[in-house]
Amino acid sequence: MERLPMHRDPRQPEILAVADFLEACVPFNLLPEDTLQAAARQIEVAYLRRGSRITAEDDYALRILRSGAVEIRSSQGQLLDKLEQGDSFNIHGLDVGDEGVSALVIEDGLLYQLPRVHYEALRDQFRNFDRHFHSQRSRRLRRAARYQPDTNIMMLPIASLISRNPLALAPTATLQHTAQAMSELRVSSVLIMEGERLLGIVTDRDLRTRALAQGLASDTPIGDIMTPDPLPIDHGATLFDAILQMTQSGVHHLPVLHNQRVVGIITSSDLMLARRDDPVYLVQHISRQQDTAGMKAILDALPVLLAEVVKGGMRAHQVSHVLTAISDAVTHRLIQLAIAEIGPPPVPFCWLGFGSQARDEQLLGADQDNGLLIDDRASDEDMAWFAQLAERVCDGLNACGYVYCPGKVMATTREWRQRLRDWRNAVDNWTRTPTPHAVLRVSIFFDLRAVYGDASLCEQLQRHMLQRTQTDTIFLAALAANVLEQTPPLGIFRRFLVERNGEHRDEFNLKKRGVMPIVELVRIKALAHGIRAVNTRDRIGQLLAEKIVTTSDGRNLLDAFDYIQQLRIQNHSQQIARGEQPSNYCNPKDLPDLARKHLRDAFTVVHDSQEALQQTYRRGL
Repeated sequence: MERLPMHRDPRQPEILAVADFLEACVPFNLLPEDTLQAAARQIEVAYLRRGSRITAEDDYALRILRSGAVEIRSSQGQLLDKLEQGDSFNIHGLDVGDEGVSALVIEDGLLYQLPRVHYEALRDQFRNFDRHFHSQRSRRLRRAARYQPDTNIMMLPIASLISRNPLALAPTATLQHTAQAMSELRVSSVLIMEGERLLGIVTDRDLRTRALAQGLASDTPIGDIMTPDPLPIDHGATLFDAILQMTQSGVHHLPVLHNQRVVGIITSSDLMLARRDDPVYLVQHISRQQDTAGMKAILDALPVLLAEVVKGGMRAHQVSHVLTAISDAVTHRLIQLAIAEIGPPPVPFCWLGFGSQARDEQLLGADQDNGLLIDDRASDEDMAWFAQLAERVCDGLNACGYVYCPGKVMATTREWRQRLRDWRNAVDNWTRTPTPHAVLRVSIFFDLRAVYGDASLCEQLQRHMLQRTQTDTIFLAALAANVLEQTPPLGIFRRFLVERNGEHRDEFNLKKRGVMPIVELVRIKALAHGIRAVNTRDRIGQLLAEKIVTTSDGRNLLDAFDYIQQLRIQNHSQQIARGEQPSNYCNPKDLPDLARKHLRDAFTVVHDSQEALQQTYRRGL
């Protein structure tokens, strides 16, 4: 690399030429003219021949291509990006998570080089300048995700996108000072801080609606109009989590915390760079629809999108997380539309999800399993309002493709639409007299989650439920008997047992014979030990953490669950590609030899776990 010295006199034509060039390059075009001139004075020029390589060990932090072309490659040599004239890159920023990232010159060219100290100063001073290089990293991660089958951009940490060093002011700052600071930095929000403690947040919208529209004086303290205790998000959360949190809470700015300290802020515009063309984007579209027809039109594209993300390498638990979130979004919107039509609720309530929706494990083809939990203050007249709500929401879900539950486990059924005290009585009756009918009901009910409304009602009901199940060995034995009825499809010498005739001849049901036995095994252990987690993977994690199961048994169950679920979504994807309706049935002869071996191992884990459960509850059985 040959470096060419540059004169520092801004009156020299060379400096003017550099400044003119930078002014046409993103993100330098966002800088004030005097700052741009100052940056131009710090530039050094380097001539690079084809084949030259730049790594993070070099002294210069930022490079702008004046001419030529450069490829950004990972430590494994994968192409992550290709840059041409006017593009800029910072190896120190691109090597996060892959310290071997380098730039390979593929065409001779000139590079403008801005030393790190000046580059970092610009990032600290100008938020839009800083955001560009966060988004540059995001583009690299997005490109890399195409080559890494176990990576999906929506599951990456938000740390790759957050804007660091956000504007922060004391609550005593005036409205005028705040507006000036936001304008100078071109930001849409300001964090209200007292030392390191986050007090609130003020956005552009707050300034318009709470200050200007109300005619407040310019010297009014900004603390008077702030939103106190803004909803934060942990810096280890994923982009998907951030989108869901913003959508469900109706906000566009989330302070980012690490160890309870503010480390940055992420906005809806930051997320736009990463979520375009991703199926999770459906969540936001659904929240804007005005009727079930609009939601159904969006959901009709879900099978094709599912096939694409599975093909791209999204793991089964990530797929079910996305699909459950979409189901939740549909439920949210239907409830909102119903309330707009029939009026506000007379008392607090909670819409409950049961089964796979509660466990965050939904896949395509799920039917409805839901209920209504209503505050004890509801009168009989109030209960008529909730009957109307249930009818509108369940009908809407059915119209959107979440068909009515064959067993009528829905809020439209009176048994599944009750006050809190009635729900408690139902739990007491089910556990006191564990008839086969009661056990079947309970196996659905004991996976429950608040989907909409007052979550504290759900928490009260869950606490009552766990208190009952932990102390009732007879009831747990009845649950165990139900678990043992459904065995994995393995016969003598580990041969697969398949249907002998009918529509699914030579096939078995992966969900019924593989997934659900694990779900039920883990559920009974959770109920017996007061584990509050509902998701199967989370339950296994807590059982391991509390040493209720051995490390070997817990990991084997988790591996078996993940493998069968992965096989299930791959099966769905292949069926969709053939133009078929997704089904949980699988013909083992269609699987590769290695897949059949792994499936036998997974079924063996389930079989052994069921035998152990039988020994635990042998006396009760």
